[in-house]
This record gives sequence, structure tokens and C-alpha cells, in this order.
Amino acid sequence: MKRRLSLMLAIILAVGSVSACAGGGSTPGNSSEGQTNQQPAQTGETGHSGAEEPLKFSMSITTSGNPHVEQSPDINKDKWVLELEKRTNTDVQLTTIPLKDFDSKMSIMFASNNIPDVVQNVGGATDKSMAGSVQAGVFMPLDDLLKQHAPNIMKHVTEAAWDEVSYKGKIYGIPNWLSNPSRRATFIRTDLLKQTGLPVPKTPEEFLDVIRAFKKLGVENPYQLRMDFKYADLFFGPYDALGYQFMQQGDEIVPKFFDVDNMTKALTMYKTMYDEGLVPKDFATLNVTTYAENINGGKAGMWTSNAAGLLDFRSKIKAVDPKAEVEIIPSPVGPEGLSGYGLYSSVITSLYINKNVPEEKAIRIIKMLDWMLTDEAKMFFTFGIEGENYTIDNGKVNYKAPTTAEEEAEQGFRGMLGFVGDATINRMRMEQLEGGQDVLDALDNTLAREGVGGIIFIPDLESFQRYPDLASKRPDQAPKIIVDHMVKMIYGNENIADWPKVIEEYRQKGGNEIIKEATERFNNKDGVVIQESRLR
Repeated sequence: MKRRLSLMLAIILAVGSVSACAGGGSTPGNSSEGQTNQQPAQTGETGHSGAEEPLKFSMSITTSGNPHVEQSPDINKDKWVLELEKRTNTDVQLTTIPLKDFDSKMSIMFASNNIPDVVQNVGGATDKSMAGSVQAGVFMPLDDLLKQHAPNIMKHVTEAAWDEVSYKGKIYGIPNWLSNPSRRATFIRTDLLKQTGLPVPKTPEEFLDVIRAFKKLGVENPYQLRMDFKYADLFFGPYDALGYQFMQQGDEIVPKFFDVDNMTKALTMYKTMYDEGLVPKDFATLNVTTYAENINGGKAGMWTSNAAGLLDFRSKIKAVDPKAEVEIIPSPVGPEGLSGYGLYSSVITSLYINKNVPEEKAIRIIKMLDWMLTDEAKMFFTFGIEGENYTIDNGKVNYKAPTTAEEEAEQGFRGMLGFVGDATINRMRMEQLEGGQDVLDALDNTLAREGVGGIIFIPDLESFQRYPDLASKRPDQAPKIIVDHMVKMIYGNENIADWPKVIEEYRQKGGNEIIKEATERFNNKDGVVIQESRLR
């Protein structure tokens, strides 16, 4: 199961068309900055040294579907790219790759051998989009250069993130990482909860009681369930039955839906909600658009979403119901102390340096990236240019926040230029917003104590390609064959007690090969990452 959860980014991230890039160290360059040892390798107001020629290098980046990037006639002439070049004494030649075509465009780039000096990937070193390039020796190992020239990066990047950008014990990528891979949260209308007279629920059974009470209040969708159980795995987490994760069972590494007891408990909870009218009757076909419309329209009492969306939910729901109160609460705690949702990948995007780049140039690139973790850089990526986008009065930042969709996209692109950093949340900007501290508290306290881990394979198991219906289409979604049976059981068309038959069907249709490969890779420690669950 590939950790493309990174891709989501809901609260986050990044990916245009592959234009011609020269390979190795011969191509003109990308943006960023240079830094000497402990301090940025620039001086003066703009941050660059007059003694050095601008650092030239080429770089391919993702657009992440950002309209400002994708609608730009020439991103290399963009105001923020030019400003970054100015601040970092660089001359950048950016090539953008659209998110919707990312894997295929990356494959074309590698096949043509027309590879920029720096390549940004969505995910880690051996993800599918890298097309085996790291294994083939296209990029240079960075361990020694990072230790010598990137003190900020070495200090802040998490071990889990290093694991994802490494291959055979060597670091190849520099990540944009998540210090807290627990991102999804349980949202509740606390104004409705107060009306029920019930306390904040803790166990799955108590959550079910609250959801029932919402039904009695006349709430249209007491729990907002949606198709494929995406952002709707309220009860799969506490019972450790997330269908897209792997676990060890005896001598085998198997999907977690092999745990018949836990799957039965979780499915029974969902069937109870369906039978009692606590979730939409059409949940099996209810898409993300309708899901959002129901929540924002004040029709839901409880739902699951990324924590970063708290302020947006509050403003939209209050627009239709001024008395509405929305909070994030701890997710239900299961019998074994598990709580929350599947942990995200620790890497959102990562950068790789072409092996043909001369060492001196590679050092300057790394120093530039290390600068991105300085306070100066964070202020630029977050707020822009002092005097134009913000002022500082008595130590307080006064920021001209975006007021249009175009300005929002432009702000997003400026943040994307911070290629290296903790992408959990932009704390500096969140602190500026009314209610922003509530989001930070949810991340730092509630979500930091919950989240369900499992066994991850990077790259994906090869057998997934031979049996696509047995593979997760998304990193947060059970395989199609499993989702189909779950839906049938909740609708009452199949018996939940027959779950062992589902497991046998999975095995017979190719699952045994998947399990065999997973077990062999686990035993050989071949591309295996183990995410530890957080217990309450």
C-alpha cells in the first residue's frame, strides 16, 4: 500500500507539463538559495552574496493542481519565482508536471533521459512515480553532503521521513515531510451535542448513542457517511480493521480485513447506523461533492475530515446556521486502546539531485534547500514581501490575507516554493487566523495521541498490478472486492457472519500471491516501513 496519502494534502500540496530540461549539471537552473555551513550563504537585504555568480540549475516540480501554476504562461517569469531567485542568488529553470498526469509524465521524462538537475517527486524514493530511477542509479546519494552542509535539514527531518527517501540504507531524497502523520479528525456539532445532554463520547458504543441522539433531534445525516468509506472510517480505526493496511497474522503478512472478529464488529456498527437511519441511505454512491454540501449545509451532526478544515467548516456552517458550533473531538477508543484513522505517509514530496550534477553545484543546491528551514525563509513563504504583503508592528505580523480565489492560489504557490519543510500545517499563518489556535491544539494534542499504523510497502507490491481489484485504488481505501462486500453486508444483501468467505474469495482470486510477496518482502526487510499505532 503506497503512501500516496501524501498526495492528498488536503492540507497541503504539490504538481504542469514536462518541458525540455537539460540533464545533469549542464542545464540552466532552478530556484532557491545558497547557504554556507551554519548560516545562509547570502548577505545583505536580498540574502545573496555579490561575490558569487547566481546558482544555475534546472528542476522539475509538481503543480498540485494549483491554478496559479497551471494557468501561468511562463512560471519562470512569475513574481514569486523571481523573488526567490533574488533572495537566494539563483537562476532557476522550472518545469512543471500536472498532478493528474504526474506518474505518466515522470515515466516519459525518465525514459527520454532528459532529466533535470533536481527532480521533485510526490512521495518517496521508490514510489511508482520514480519509475525505478533511484534503484537504477540516476540520482546521487546525499548522506555525506547533507551531514556537511545541511544542519537545519538534519536537525528537523524525522526518521520516518528519512526511511521513505532512502534506498538500501542511503539517503537519496530531501523530503517535505509531516512531523505528525495523524491528520484526520472527528468533527462534531457541539451545539447539537449540548442539546442531547450527553457528554463527549469516548467509546464506539458512546459515539453510536450520540449519533442516535442526533437522529432524535431531527438531524438529516447524524453521521455523514460517503462512498467507498473514504473519510468515513469512524469505526474501522478503533477496531484496527482499516482495509487498506497490512498486519502480521501468524507467519503471513495479510491485509487487516483478515481479522474476522474486528471486521465483524466494525461492520456491525455501520449496519446498525444504516438500519436505524443514522447515515444517508445512498451512502454507497454519495460522492465527495454531495458529502461536502451536506456538511456545509448544516445537515450533518458528525463527520470525518482533515483537521486543517476546521475553520472552513465553521464559517460555512455558521452561514446557514448562526448558532452552529463545530469542534474536533478525540476519535472513538476501541477495546485495545486504538483511536483515530490511518496514519498518512511521512513524506509529501521529495527532491532528488541528478548524479551528473558536479559536487560543488550539488553543495550549493543543498545549502539553498537548508536555508528554506530558516526563519527568514519561512516568513517569505508564509507572508511574502515585507512592506508589500505584510508589516511588523511591535513584533506582530500584520498580513494582507487573500480575499479572492486567485489570491488564494497565488499564496498557495508561494508556499509551494518552500520545497523543504514540515508540511503538517503552516503554523505561522494559522496563528494569524481567528480560531487558528483551535486547529493547532487539535493537531498538537488530540491528533498527536491517535492514529492507526500498519505495515507499509514502498514501492507497492508488484502483485497489485496483476490483481488490480485486490489492490487499494487509493492509499486510504480498501480494495474494490472488499468494499463491494462491505456495502452489500451493510445493505443487508449479504450476511456479516459470512466474512470468512470474503477472505477465501480474496485468496482464490490472487490474494495468495499478494500475501506471499508481502510476507517475503517483510521477512527480507525489502522496502518495508512499519508505522506504529498510537494508543490512548
